[in-house]
Amino acid sequence: MGMRVLVVDDEAIVLKSCQAVLEAEGCEVVLAGSVAAALAFIDAEPPALLLVDVKMPVQDGMHLMRCLKQRGSGIPVVIMSGYPTSATIREAEDLGAVAFISKPFTPDELAATVRSVQKKLQKEEPHAQQENFGD
Repeated sequence: MGMRVLVVDDEAIVLKSCQAVLEAEGCEVVLAGSVAAALAFIDAEPPALLLVDVKMPVQDGMHLMRCLKQRGSGIPVVIMSGYPTSATIREAEDLGAVAFISKPFTPDELAATVRSVQKKLQKEEPHAQQENFGD
């Protein structure tokens, strides 16, 4: 699989558990403890997928998604939240979230969510690749 996933959360325990689950799925995992750190990683080497916590001090996950939308980055985002209100989910979807996982989640739930997002992305990708055959 080898998909590069950036996990953004202010809690070290969440970062570590996500890393363990995603690496077991064969993903390359990068961890960021803040929105600023996440944006620096994205600028340096954009991941294939973002896993973002909504509630973080200083700048929250929605702020990160707004930044990405302004940049037109198009990186798919899975939102993690311990407080999944319908307003939060709606806002996340408006900002381009492709999936939502409520905390606390099990390793299986996380793996299943990332797998389903991966399948979606793989379905969309062949179109992009076909255009290159005309070169």
